[in-house]
Amino acid sequence: MQNRIKNTYTRCQIYLRTDLQDKLSQAKLSLQLCMLALLFALIASGVIILFRLLLLWLNNYTQTSELEFTEILDDWRVLLPILGALLIWLVARMGSKRYKRMGIAYVLHRVKLHYGKVPLQSAPGQFFQALFALASNFSVGREGPAIHLGAVSASVLAEKFNLPDNSVRIMCSGGIAAGIAATFNAPLAGVFFVFEVILREYKLHYFFPIMISAICGAVSSQLVFGNIHEYEQIGVIRIPLSQYPILAITGVLIGCVAALFNYSLLKVTAKGQNWPLIYRLLLAGIVTTLVGVFLPEALGSGDLAIERAISEHPGLLFLIALLIGKIIATIAALGLGIPGGIIGPLFGIGALLGAILAIISAAAFPAIAPYIGLYTIIGMTAMMGVCLGAPLAALIALLELTNNASMILPAMFVSIPAFLVAHQGFNTKSLLHKQLEIMGLDYKVSPVRQGLMKTGVRALMDRRLVIVKDNEELLLEVLKRAEGRSVLVRNNLGDIQMLQLELQATDDVSTLTRQPMQGLPDTATLNEVYQILSRERRGEVYIYQDSEDNVIGVISWAVLQKEISSGQV
Repeated sequence: MQNRIKNTYTRCQIYLRTDLQDKLSQAKLSLQLCMLALLFALIASGVIILFRLLLLWLNNYTQTSELEFTEILDDWRVLLPILGALLIWLVARMGSKRYKRMGIAYVLHRVKLHYGKVPLQSAPGQFFQALFALASNFSVGREGPAIHLGAVSASVLAEKFNLPDNSVRIMCSGGIAAGIAATFNAPLAGVFFVFEVILREYKLHYFFPIMISAICGAVSSQLVFGNIHEYEQIGVIRIPLSQYPILAITGVLIGCVAALFNYSLLKVTAKGQNWPLIYRLLLAGIVTTLVGVFLPEALGSGDLAIERAISEHPGLLFLIALLIGKIIATIAALGLGIPGGIIGPLFGIGALLGAILAIISAAAFPAIAPYIGLYTIIGMTAMMGVCLGAPLAALIALLELTNNASMILPAMFVSIPAFLVAHQGFNTKSLLHKQLEIMGLDYKVSPVRQGLMKTGVRALMDRRLVIVKDNEELLLEVLKRAEGRSVLVRNNLGDIQMLQLELQATDDVSTLTRQPMQGLPDTATLNEVYQILSRERRGEVYIYQDSEDNVIGVISWAVLQKEISSGQV
């Protein structure tokens, strides 16, 4: 009786798993996909919140911005960047070289070419290296580790659940959205960042799982830290239309600075690729220390710079010096390999640049004086949008972080000339894509392959098949009785071949032929089928579940070609 109950339970498990995989293999929205996204987002959000809590605890002991110049020279914390560089190097040495890559650009590469499968072994290095980098006041952002850790958490869980690769990609994207939302309490910004920067396409069956993940991340953040909008204190006043020509000029100037920043950062990144890691990290620590001695507000992710930009009556020369220091500290940190994000520093640089342009404009046009807060937000939006090639994600991010819709129209008005000047006038490309090229990582996928990646093999495979042992006397009889089913032969070596009956045109005699076949797991997508069969543009592949002994389906080139021609991929 117990064996019967156990067998029945096992069969139910197999049926439920098979039914789930069949649904998830299709490029369609499903309730199961949304529920899995919620589950994985809870785990990803928990990891990000743990990271934030540890960082807040460390920052209580490491911040130096409240000290005066003479006090900074006598304070041990002035050497934190050098100490942090050594700690980062030690963590990197302890980990495997195979998993040393991390950050937003690396995650983008994994999503594009590997269905978002980010190795679990890369997570500890990203967690602790980014924690030390942020705690030791390097000019890097929190969103870099949030995106990497969110992607790792969701993709590893998806693989553990044995989900089809096309669904793993969606789960990874949801983990990224959850990470951003849990970091900034900005769920919509997380969604748009994923679609505009990571996926660079919009599909309805992607949208709801990613949106659910972002909601989960934001709610988790609010439960722990409260419903806080980080830049809500910035006073944003609606600017009259008469001053929009000045905004257009501001956009042109921001575009020029953004292009120069991108160029400088990429130059340093390319130059530092050939240096030993310890030299790069120590140089970044020394440069950051020197900047921090004179301008401690230039350090950190960008919050300190934003505070100075929106303070009452900031000095113009001080803001210019702070802007230069912030740019130098950011280029030194990110260009020389300090792990962290780019968005936080871009916000700091943009805020300073916007405040400087507002003060200069107010000298000629006094009516601009009340709108320095708006110029600060505009600078942040334009810098992020231009440097990352993501103007819409930048706009949504600042809308949620300020909780003020008054900045939408002027920010859009400034972003357009800034984007055109940088990308058309200076041929500036997305910073993330150029970083991938420098690292030698590919991210380009042909439209056909990109379409095929969205559908799992279970959605298209022919389940009508017969597998027979290699027995010449029985093969012909089996083939005659197959009734349209594919006949597969397993030879003595365990290889599987397709059995076909071909008619010889010369003597009108039928002969049995065997075509060698390659196998793919049932978690693969049609892209892997295409890569195998497109070489000769004919043939079949067999699909197996768990092991190659359990063949469950066949996909032929003719069926795949029909699917491509139908426009479904």
